[in-house]
Amino acid sequence: MDNQLLPVLLLLLGVSGSWGQGEEPGGPSEVLPEEPTGEEVPKEDGILVLNHRTLSLALQEHSALMVEFYAPWCGHCKELAPEYSKAAALLAAESAVVTLAKVDGPAEPELTKEFEVVGYPTLKFFQNGNRTNPEEYAGPKTAEGIAEWLRRRVGPSATHLEDEEGVQALMAKWDMVAIGFFQEEDMATFLTLAKDALDMTFGFTDQPQLFEKFGLTKDTVVLFKKFDEGRADFPVDKETGLDLGDLSRFLVIHSMHLVTEFNSQTSPKIFAAKILNHLLLFVNQTLDQHRELLTDFREAAPPFRGQVLFVMVDVAADNSHVLNYFGLKAEEAPTLRLINVETTKKYAPTGVIPITAASVAAFCQAVLHGEIKHYLLSQEIPPDWDQGPVKTLVGKNFEQVAFDETKNVFVKFYAPWCSHCKEMAPAWEALAEKYKDHEDIVIAELDATANELEAFSVHGYPTLKFFPAGPDRKVIDYKSTRDLETFSKFLDSGGHLPEEEPKEPADSAPEEQANSTLGPKEEL
Repeated sequence: MDNQLLPVLLLLLGVSGSWGQGEEPGGPSEVLPEEPTGEEVPKEDGILVLNHRTLSLALQEHSALMVEFYAPWCGHCKELAPEYSKAAALLAAESAVVTLAKVDGPAEPELTKEFEVVGYPTLKFFQNGNRTNPEEYAGPKTAEGIAEWLRRRVGPSATHLEDEEGVQALMAKWDMVAIGFFQEEDMATFLTLAKDALDMTFGFTDQPQLFEKFGLTKDTVVLFKKFDEGRADFPVDKETGLDLGDLSRFLVIHSMHLVTEFNSQTSPKIFAAKILNHLLLFVNQTLDQHRELLTDFREAAPPFRGQVLFVMVDVAADNSHVLNYFGLKAEEAPTLRLINVETTKKYAPTGVIPITAASVAAFCQAVLHGEIKHYLLSQEIPPDWDQGPVKTLVGKNFEQVAFDETKNVFVKFYAPWCSHCKEMAPAWEALAEKYKDHEDIVIAELDATANELEAFSVHGYPTLKFFPAGPDRKVIDYKSTRDLETFSKFLDSGGHLPEEEPKEPADSAPEEQANSTLGPKEEL
C-alpha cells in the first residue's frame, strides 16, 4: 500500500504535480438557476453524464459531486474510465453520500472555460452545491484511491481512539499507522494532512492513559510500522505548534524502508521521497554471497535516514537501464554508486572495496564531505570519429573539439530513441555535407544519454549548441527552426539569426510516471 502516500504528501510540502490545486476562493456560493423539474440525467457505468444544463441540477441534488472533464479522443481519459466507474461502484456499495459524474469537455466549452479546464482528464469535487470553488483532484488514478479520497472528504479522515484496545486494533490492521496524541490545538492540521495522505491510516486521541501507555509527555505524532525501527516519533513544538510541511516530510522519510529494492513499483516512491542523495548497492540476487551483503548494507543505513536513501538494484532483474545510466556492467556487481538526484552527479568508491557496514558508511561520509570527486560517463572515442561530414563526439574528446579556438563548432546533442532527433537527422547530415570544405566549421553530434559533460547538462533532445571560435569558451543555444536553410543562415551570420524564427519544442527525456498519481494530462 506504499505507492500512493508519498506523492500526495509531497503535494502538501509544496511540490507541484500534474494537477493544479483548484481555484482561489471566490466568495459565497452562486445561486443556482432553476432547472426543469423531472429532467432525467443519463448514466453510463454508474457515472452521471452531465452537460451545461444538467450540471446545475446535479449540484442541487447531490451534496458531494465529483465531476470528470474528459475528451473522447484523450488516451489518459480512456485509461482512467474503468477505474472511475469502479470507484463509483465501490462508493455505491457502501451507500456513501457522494456521486460521480463526467462532462465531455470539447462538447461543453462554456463549462471548461468556467472551471478553467486546461487539460484532460481534469477532476473537480463540488460540495454543498458550491459552484464557485470546487477542489481539484490530485490523487491516485486507481478506483480505491479515488474512492478513499472521497471518503475522507465526506466522512472522517482519522479514527478517534479512546482506549488501548482501539489503538492496538488499528495497528494490527495496517502496516503503517500515524496516530496523533494531542492535548493542545493541533488537531486541525493533523486532520488536513490525513485527508490527502491516502495510503496511510490515521488515528488521534486525547486520552491521558494512552499518553502514559506509549511513554509520551507532550503532543506527538507517532508513526507505528511493521518494519525496521517499528516506531518513529514527531514531537510537536509547543511554541510553534504542528507544522504541516515538517510533519509531511517526517512521514515521507520514515515511511520508507531503510533499504528499498529498485523496481517499477518502488521507483515512483524512491524519487517522490525528495531525499537528494541515493546510495545504490548493485547485487545479483541469484547469488547467496550477494544477498548476504544486504545485512551490512542495511546496518549502515540508520544514521543516514533522511539524508541518504539506501537502494538495492538487482542486476539479474530487468534493470539494464539503471546499469547503463551509471556506466556499469552486470559483471561488476557487487558495487556501490551514489548519486545526487538534484545535481545528477555520480560517485564511485576509490578502487574495489569490500561491502561491509563500515565501508558503506565511510563511502557515504566521504561523498557528503566532498572528499570524493564525481565521475562522468563517456564512450570510447571511435577511430573514425572525424572521417565523416558529421563528427562524432564523446565525453573524452568533447572539450578538445568544441572549445577549439580556431573552429566554429555546431553540436547536436541527441538521444538514440528521440523521434525529433531522427526527424532532423537528414537536415543535419545535409548541413555537414554543405560545410565539409570549410576548415573553420565543424558539424558534430554527441549521444547525450551515454556521455556526460563537466561544462553543462543536457535535459532535452535534440539540444543544439554553437561554440564560436575564440578564447572565450562562449556557448550559444540554438532555439530556431530545424532545417537546412535556417541552420545555414545561423552559421553564416556567426551564431545568430537576423530575425528570430519560431522555436520548435524539444523532445524531453522520458520520466517514469508514478503509478499512484493520475499522471499527465492531454492539453486542449
